Amino acid sequence: MTAELLVRECGCAACRTGEHPDRDDHRQLNLVLSRLDEQQRRWVAAREAQRLGYGGFQRVAEITGLHPETIRRGRDELDDDLRSRPADRIRLPGGGRPRAEKKDPTLIADLLQCVDPETAGNPCSDEKWVRSRLRALSKKLDGRACPTTIGRLLREQKFGLRSHRKVLHTGKSHAERDRQFRHIATQRQEFRQSGDPRISVDTKKKELIGQFKNPGRIWCRTAEKVNDHDFPSDAQGRAAPYGVYDPERNEGHVCVTTSSDTADLAVDAVQDWWRLHQSDYPNAKRLMIEADSGGSNGARSRRYKKRLQDFANESGLEVTVCHYPPGASKWNPIEHRLFSQIAATWAGHALGTLLILMGYICRTTTTTGLKVTVHHFDRSYPTGLKVSKAEFMALELTRHEVCPQWNYTIRPRTIRTE
Repeated sequence: MTAELLVRECGCAACRTGEHPDRDDHRQLNLVLSRLDEQQRRWVAAREAQRLGYGGFQRVAEITGLHPETIRRGRDELDDDLRSRPADRIRLPGGGRPRAEKKDPTLIADLLQCVDPETAGNPCSDEKWVRSRLRALSKKLDGRACPTTIGRLLREQKFGLRSHRKVLHTGKSHAERDRQFRHIATQRQEFRQSGDPRISVDTKKKELIGQFKNPGRIWCRTAEKVNDHDFPSDAQGRAAPYGVYDPERNEGHVCVTTSSDTADLAVDAVQDWWRLHQSDYPNAKRLMIEADSGGSNGARSRRYKKRLQDFANESGLEVTVCHYPPGASKWNPIEHRLFSQIAATWAGHALGTLLILMGYICRTTTTTGLKVTVHHFDRSYPTGLKVSKAEFMALELTRHEVCPQWNYTIRPRTIRTE
């Protein structure tokens, strides 16, 4: 804010009409006062009032907007010698109502005793939280402290509102988990150095289309009305957004369908992405895909590999696929670089129609420059399509030496001419 915006206009009638000869002096006085703290303002105002003589306090009050009693208090402080006032603070010590814990020395001990049976946290750190509500704790203490005071006391004792953190790995970790992560890192570096494209793919959580509650809050005057129950039968459909994310260019492409989430959808989304961005990689000969181990792009899906072979034949690209180990899908870049941002964009908004859902996807961006495109696949994706053993054996598929169950390369099939 500039200095001009902080200056108070003189309140006397003559200055308001622009006829007062001392108008500039009054403005300068207000300019000086705007740069001082509250005690300095009343001292300078009191000094100016004493200089004006009889009626000076009322006069300065009109010019500055300070109350006459405030100016008189500044005069008394000047008369009492300022050296008796503390130099490290503006107000005198002891002002205000004493805190509840000072009036009641046993309050903190009694509060900790109340929350002790309900305290949860990490025994290896200072993190603690309680399950009781603040109002309930106030009632347990017979109203000796209000809920706001109890919240402050708990924060001072290193308590806080916390939720569960999904960090504990359930089940036994795969023996080659670390080896697979190292291999993915090696492949990433190799593709980054060669300039060939690398993408991360996955299916986002399916969304009901209609006036259904969406978690989150937004700034608005009136809350949007939604259905009181989330019955799938009331939905216009269930959208399955399949995403493709390019980490090097920080660009995402989402293909939305109301049909089934199948291997055909997964490969069609990659084909659609390549159609849009082929010009960005004019010299590309290979493509790396990072995917989960399950779902429509699962590591054991024959249909997924068969469709990737079709894509390789059509595009001429050598497709390398690296699947994340089971239980490690959260490390897939698309999860925290694209899907989390889309969820934050439409948080608190009802996805009333498919166009509204796609509109929020297009609007998704970040401070780092994320760009997202979207395409609707208005086609049916039947489930249960099988690939015979003969068809699978005909694929140009080469498994890697490292974790071959998760890593493989599909090369374009060369057409022999007689």
